[in-house]
Amino acid sequence: METVRLSTRRRAEMVDVTRQVHGVVDRSGVREGIVVIQSLHTTAGITVNENADPDVQHDMLAKLERVFPHRESFYQHAEGNSDSHLKTSFMGPSVTLIVHDGRVLLGRWQGVYFCEFDGPRERQVAVQVIGMEG
Repeated sequence: METVRLSTRRRAEMVDVTRQVHGVVDRSGVREGIVVIQSLHTTAGITVNENADPDVQHDMLAKLERVFPHRESFYQHAEGNSDSHLKTSFMGPSVTLIVHDGRVLLGRWQGVYFCEFDGPRERQVAVQVIGMEG
């Protein structure tokens, strides 16, 4: 298991961690198996989505903000980040991907994203590769 450390710059952003995930898989020596990518935070998630057009990230964050606005009259959490917790639960804390022939199996336009919902912050992502070495 390796920990990827990153710094986010905005309250809400999607950070492409695909390169880091590929690096962990490469170093593991696993040829066939799976890789689990997990956020270690309650206000940040992980997803797989398009990495060719940054407008996709913009649109996702904008829609999440409309569904889960930063301020709601019924929020009770004293830290003022209830929306961040909701977005994280909706997005999910982790993804599991196939490792085939020593590479993470992703489609042509897919990338792995760390989804920050309560930044800017210093964050950690756990990456665990499970399988058989070549």
